[in-house]
Amino acid sequence: MAIQLLLNGLAVGSVYALIATGFALIFSILKFSNFSHGALMTLSAFVGYFVSAGTGWSLIPVLIVSMLVGGLIGLFGEFVAFRRITKRNSATFYYFVSSITLGTFYESIVTIIVGAGYFVYPMFFSKPAIWIGNFVIQTSSVVMLGISAIVLIILVFVLQKTKMGRALRAVSYDRDTAYLMGIDVFKTISIAFFISGALGALAGVFLGIYNYTLTAQLGNLVVKGFIASVIGGLGSISGAVFGAVLLGLLETILIFFIGSGYAPVATFLIMILFLFIRPQGIAGKSVQEKA
Repeated sequence: MAIQLLLNGLAVGSVYALIATGFALIFSILKFSNFSHGALMTLSAFVGYFVSAGTGWSLIPVLIVSMLVGGLIGLFGEFVAFRRITKRNSATFYYFVSSITLGTFYESIVTIIVGAGYFVYPMFFSKPAIWIGNFVIQTSSVVMLGISAIVLIILVFVLQKTKMGRALRAVSYDRDTAYLMGIDVFKTISIAFFISGALGALAGVFLGIYNYTLTAQLGNLVVKGFIASVIGGLGSISGAVFGAVLLGLLETILIFFIGSGYAPVATFLIMILFLFIRPQGIAGKSVQEKA
């Protein structure tokens, strides 16, 4: 039972890591939390649903299309809602208002298209569960964990070993200095939004598969990614991943012992505790908000 809980917790944590990494990437550069991320995730998840239902494609093509659409939605949001604010170096309040407005716009699109009904997500696996010894684990959990790990490893490689990654890290550290050093700051920010949107889309599809159903309220789960970012340290990608995995494990254990009704309350209280005791999170990265 302990091994089964561990595997389930890691699988859920890996999806939370995708959400948290998307949060952390934008926060590290613009020093604000993009609260439209949940609505983007929902919109992209429905794109995956309709692509799969309409074409009968297997999982990987559906994921690729969803991630491309999610990245493009992220670019659209950056250009329409955040580009002008970024150029003027405005305060966090304006970013907050823009992200809420953008999220509401995305939610309106989803509501108009699908309404408030439930959609059964397509089954991509011939065997819904895998038996390993005396315990069973959902096939979706294994696939989610594997693909999420691969994507996050690729992201780390890009950030650490490529010219684009160095530009992202430079802009994250000091945007003005990066500009003076010849880095195209706004192009770099656009790349960050594309990556964040693609990660959100991947998480949205995985949540639809894992929960078997998809609703317009899927974006509410983005709070799990935010909690993971707080626990790991806002602005720290490695901390976001660590906090997400820890949250996934903790949530799985709490659901098993105290039930799904009380587990969210417990995880929220843990986040509050972190804010009081260690506001910079586990990674210990202190990030100054935009003034």
